[in-house]
Amino acid sequence: MNVIIPMAGLGTRLRPHTLQTPKPLIPVAGKSIAERLVREIAQVMQQPVEKISFIIKPSFGKDVEKQLLDIASDIGATGQIDYQTEALGTAHAIYSAESLLDGPVVVAYADTLFKGSFELDDTADSIIWVKRVENPEAFGVVKLNDKNEIEGFVEKPVEFVSDLAIIGIYYFKEGKQLKDEIQYLFDNNLRVSGEYQLTTALENMKRKGAIFKPGTVSDWMDFGNPKVAVETNAKVLKYDFDEGKELISKTVKIVDSEIIEPCYIADNAEIINSSVGPFVSLGKGSKVENSRVENSLIQNHTSIKNADIKDSMIGSFVNYDGNFERLNLGDYSTLE
Repeated sequence: MNVIIPMAGLGTRLRPHTLQTPKPLIPVAGKSIAERLVREIAQVMQQPVEKISFIIKPSFGKDVEKQLLDIASDIGATGQIDYQTEALGTAHAIYSAESLLDGPVVVAYADTLFKGSFELDDTADSIIWVKRVENPEAFGVVKLNDKNEIEGFVEKPVEFVSDLAIIGIYYFKEGKQLKDEIQYLFDNNLRVSGEYQLTTALENMKRKGAIFKPGTVSDWMDFGNPKVAVETNAKVLKYDFDEGKELISKTVKIVDSEIIEPCYIADNAEIINSSVGPFVSLGKGSKVENSRVENSLIQNHTSIKNADIKDSMIGSFVNYDGNFERLNLGDYSTLE
């Protein structure tokens, strides 16, 4: 099975954190979103992952490319980097990895995490994973028929048609079918709002008799903006803690302090005269002194002093000494 991960977006809603680091490589409890997504797919799919394409912009750089290839290698797959040089839509992005559109294929967008146990229905040509939501007007949704098959796709419905939101993970029994339909969009310049959309290709497949069925997940965690990123960090910490994972490095220096689990605390972090947790990720080499920190995502080599913060997202190489309760600070910031 091949996996295609489109991740060429700029992550503008998550700025300033994406100014230095592409969104899928931002760590959550010590592992990047891309790594967590790949590992979860490899764990729940019923076929071994052979090849993984990471679709990025050329401007992401060689260091990013190496990190992504290492993620594939770590699960025993062959990684490749493909480029989307123009933002021409979701179908256009997927086609950037056309060499992998052959045989069983999973397409997974790298701005979401999930928990679930997948079952691949052999009677379906494609499975689209969905989650019931309270505000379907904010998502693309699917409509089902009485056979529990997908009969339609609706993008951000103004009137209620379904509350089953598409979470951004798709399985295709035969990737060439999707490849041919995307090529058809290109050949006939079939665009929506100027872009080649995956949903258009899926509708064409369905009209030709392809059977689409929904898959469901127990949890769907977004990473679209700092607020939901902090919420996702808390969920991930709880999952990792409940699974018995080692979350606190043995090299952490703790002096006259309290750690309220679950927390992730990386190598060589220091906690002095402070309370940290619950639901805090603290990156390597970071220091918390004379402070209380809870429900926050803090990256590497950052210093927090004389603070009482919660619900905050703080980047790497940040120096903070102040009395704000909630913070959103990008890399290399100083606020004193």
